[in-house]
Amino acid sequence: MVESGDPVVDVVEDPVVASQYLKQASAASAAAASTAVADTVAGVIAEVRSRGDAAVREYSEEFDRWTPETFLLSPERIEEIVAGVPDLVIDDIKTVQANVRRFAELQRESLRNFEIETSPGVFLGQRNIPISAVGAYIPGGRYPLVASAHMTVVTAKVAGVPSVTACTPPIRGEIPAATVAAMHHAGADQIYVLGGVQAIAAMAIGTETIHPVDMLAGPGNAYVAEAKRQLFGTVGIDLFAGPTETLIVADGDADPFIVAVDLLSQAEHGPDSPAILITSSEQVARAAIEHIDRLLPEMPTRDFAEPAWRDHGQVIVVPDTEAAYALADTFASEHVQILTAEPRRALEAMTNFGALFLGEGTCVSYGDKVIGTNHTLPTRGAARYTGGLWVGKYLKTVTYQEVTDQDASAALGELCGRAARVEFFEGHARSGDVRVAKYAGTTLPWAPDQYRVAVSTTLLAQTRGSSAAHSTTTEARKEDL
Repeated sequence: MVESGDPVVDVVEDPVVASQYLKQASAASAAAASTAVADTVAGVIAEVRSRGDAAVREYSEEFDRWTPETFLLSPERIEEIVAGVPDLVIDDIKTVQANVRRFAELQRESLRNFEIETSPGVFLGQRNIPISAVGAYIPGGRYPLVASAHMTVVTAKVAGVPSVTACTPPIRGEIPAATVAAMHHAGADQIYVLGGVQAIAAMAIGTETIHPVDMLAGPGNAYVAEAKRQLFGTVGIDLFAGPTETLIVADGDADPFIVAVDLLSQAEHGPDSPAILITSSEQVARAAIEHIDRLLPEMPTRDFAEPAWRDHGQVIVVPDTEAAYALADTFASEHVQILTAEPRRALEAMTNFGALFLGEGTCVSYGDKVIGTNHTLPTRGAARYTGGLWVGKYLKTVTYQEVTDQDASAALGELCGRAARVEFFEGHARSGDVRVAKYAGTTLPWAPDQYRVAVSTTLLAQTRGSSAAHSTTTEARKEDL
């Protein structure tokens, strides 16, 4: 039940449950990129496509005031930069990357190659093949987002990607040393100090000095996100990213001060980052709002957190915890934090989220920075149909087939011919027909001069012997998977 307190500010009927909004968003959630952003991005991509390095250099000067002799860091330069990073920072980078690597390794182990003989002489298999070349974008510009190097590069390397090109922008005209160190220790094969749309386009399209990749991964601002959208198809991408989102489900046992701190921790990502509280306790809701009002003016990042909370923050009171889970599921939020007496109940009650953070002992910031799960997650409701970046995103799950028994191929050919003709695919049908004729000795109505001689007894015996020999080597073949 809703706990008593001051009169509610507003009452709105929600499509899932009757909900009392103590605070509603005053601005619409961020939608797709504006026409101006899309046009600017399209122009940069076109110039990079036509003029290569010259265009990359011009846009780097225009947007970042950055035109070094080369954007690529040599091994010697990387070593020099990393040597200047404090030992404790390096130790922390290695610790976090070990966490990310271990979780990614467990994900990789959950994916297996297999082969099965579905019927005598019919072999079907699956293999997980790493993407050959990946471009990892590590945002910067204002703050060095070191953790993005762990999430993109380490995970790609665990997947077995042979070549990872990593790009990060300069920060106020300087090389972000900690970010470079993180990219280096994560295993990046090439490191460029290059940012923005020009970096995304260069990696996707390729230039005279930057080899094209097959997939792009990593977060970024609206321009970077739009560049990935426009280049999708030319390359693969991890996700269509939007502003960071957080949602907390809380009951009457939740600590409202922690609720407030955790909401603001995510609001600081940007001025359009939604921070939402859904709770069965009006007392917790009101106390959390009061704490936010006190904390926000003194936050060093209030220039982002304040408009995010003002324009996109919501506080919703619902009848009970089950109603809270139901309502939270309709948001399909990137991050969902559960501050209830039985937080693991959310694992069964909820299905739409990028990542769950269960109980007071964890928080979204742990996931963002250190704990080991990946922080590149679906936004803008995409959690309804996809999860976030994981080792599987860097793998191509492919299948193969082999038919070694001619009787089996003939039987499949008969079935294929009938199935294809139902769909009026005569060419497909004939691919089946020809194998029936060759292996079973039938006549082709549409090519009667072919395969008129029945298959000899000797050939059939050879075929069956070959199939038996093939079966005896199945285990050896599986070792190659």
